[in-house]
Amino acid sequence: MKRILAFTLFALIVLLSCSKQNEKIITISTNSWIGYTPLFYAQEKGYLKKINIHLITNVSLAEAADVYSVGKADMVTTTQHEYYALKKSGHDVIPIILFDRSKGGDMIFSNKNLKDLLSAKKIYAYLEIDSINAEILKEFIKDYHIDKNKIVFINKDQAQIGELEPQRNDTMLVVTYVPYNVSLEKRGFIKVASTKTTRNIIIIDALCTNPTLIRENRERLKKLKYIIDKSIQEIHANKRASYALVKPYLGNLSYDDYVNSLQLIEWINQPSKQLLQRIKSMGYNQKQLIQ
Repeated sequence: MKRILAFTLFALIVLLSCSKQNEKIITISTNSWIGYTPLFYAQEKGYLKKINIHLITNVSLAEAADVYSVGKADMVTTTQHEYYALKKSGHDVIPIILFDRSKGGDMIFSNKNLKDLLSAKKIYAYLEIDSINAEILKEFIKDYHIDKNKIVFINKDQAQIGELEPQRNDTMLVVTYVPYNVSLEKRGFIKVASTKTTRNIIIIDALCTNPTLIRENRERLKKLKYIIDKSIQEIHANKRASYALVKPYLGNLSYDDYVNSLQLIEWINQPSKQLLQRIKSMGYNQKQLIQ
């Protein structure tokens, strides 16, 4: 009897091991952004490995979307801009897990004060053109009645943007987000707007994928949602410990900058009814979200 029981237990272990080995690794394309900290944290804690999920990190929103678009990742983190762009290009993508809402984490800097900026005859704007950066700049131009014809648009990824230096003779606008804002501030750029001051735009960060992956991995995606919720709780419970794990993903922010950056977003992994209603028209269907 003991031998039969031992054999049964051994067979069960082998079966579970084989099941784990045969389970397809799911890859998530993402980029450096404070709102994706739960993913970075979960990766470093080993939580993602337990459910065979792996991150592919990129330097920009557009690059993360491109990696998904060409089939090198199974899922992708997006703002609504990248989500819409993927749909427009023919991808059947669905937002399934919400992360955060930017409440100051996306910013516009200048090398001039606002008065000088508005009176400038020509403005050089540095941004990720094919990203939510463009939407933020558009709102800024509208809010301050800036003639679009005065602006020279220069496409840069965030790694390049973070290395910009203020030019003495040119008027510059720089559209960026955490953590790249820190290096710009240290170089002397002045913050002239953010998603905290721009009221007419709401920026939502979510995890997107295709219907087939959702259908075939529903239980694993539920586990992922649990891991994200758990990671957010642990990040808040021990910021110092979480900082040590995630700082390589965030440009090695100082601890103080990390804590301050977390104040520039609102976690919406457990969204209110009001928010769900507001983002419904943006294509974020409550029935499709894992909550």
